[in-house]
Amino acid sequence: MRGDVQISWEVPATPPGLAGRLERFMGPGKSRSESVVETLGLLGCASLLAAGLSTSGIPRDLSTAQLVVVALAGLDLIGGVLTNATNAAKRWYHRAAPGARRARLLFVSAHLTHLAAMGLVVLSGDLTWTLTNAALLLGGAVTVEYAPMHLRRPVAMALLTAAVLVNLFWLPVPTALAWFAPLFFLKLLVCHLVPEAPLERKRDA
Repeated sequence: MRGDVQISWEVPATPPGLAGRLERFMGPGKSRSESVVETLGLLGCASLLAAGLSTSGIPRDLSTAQLVVVALAGLDLIGGVLTNATNAAKRWYHRAAPGARRARLLFVSAHLTHLAAMGLVVLSGDLTWTLTNAALLLGGAVTVEYAPMHLRRPVAMALLTAAVLVNLFWLPVPTALAWFAPLFFLKLLVCHLVPEAPLERKRDA
C-alpha cells in the first residue's frame, strides 16, 4: 500500500442539459491539473504535427478536403489520447453501471468514420487499408473488452503493437501520414478500453 495516493471511483454529479452531456463525454470531475496537462499536450503535439506535415511537403499534394480531414483527424486523435488517459475519463467510462461496456464499444465503433474519411478521402478510395484497419479495430476492441480484467492492459498493448506493424509493413501510406495508425489504435484500444484505477494524491485529514 502506498500512503501518498488513493483510488477514487466516485463520479461527481453533472449539470443538466448540454453542459452535462459534454462533461460526461469528456469525463466528469476532471481536475484542474488534468485540464492543464491535456491543453498543453494538445497544443504542443498539434504544433509538432502541423510542423511535420508542413516540412514534409505533403500539403501540396492534397486537396482542401483532404487537408481538412487530416487536420481534424490529427486534432481528434491527439486530444483523444490525452482525454481518455485522464482519471476523469477512466472513472466515467469504466464505472460499474449497466450499459458501460456497450457504451465503450459504441464509442470505438463510431471511429469507423475516421477510417472511412482517411481511406476513402485522403487515400483516394483505398478499400484494402480501410477494411483491414476496420477489422483490426473491431476485432481488437472485442478482444480487449472481453479479456480477463487483469490481462486487458497487456492484451491491448499486444494488439496495438500488432496493428502498428501491420500498417507499417502491409498497409503503407505516405510517410507524412504514418502517425495516424499508432495514434488511432493507442487512443481506442489502450487509452479508452483499458480500465485503470483513478489515482489521486491523498489529502491531509
